[in-house]
Amino acid sequence: MRECYYLEKACRRLGIHFVTLKRWIYSGKIRAVRTPTGGWMVPESEIKRIIGGREEVKDVRAIIYARISSSDQKSDLER
Repeated sequence: MRECYYLEKACRRLGIHFVTLKRWIYSGKIRAVRTPTGGWMVPESEIKRIIGGREEVKDVRAIIYARISSSDQKSDLER
């Protein structure tokens, strides 16, 4: 039998948020198996396909959004 992971562990291995993984499952980007209790499990093969054979995703991704509401704050944005 192949190894499957509950969503919490799959999220850790993929380096993504739980909501992102659920969106991927519903959109078909990643295949998951429904358990008899209504949960989801992600096969090891799907995790490896997404991360490209690496053990785990180590990249830290961040998005920074900054805006100013007036030209007086423009110097604050440069800092």
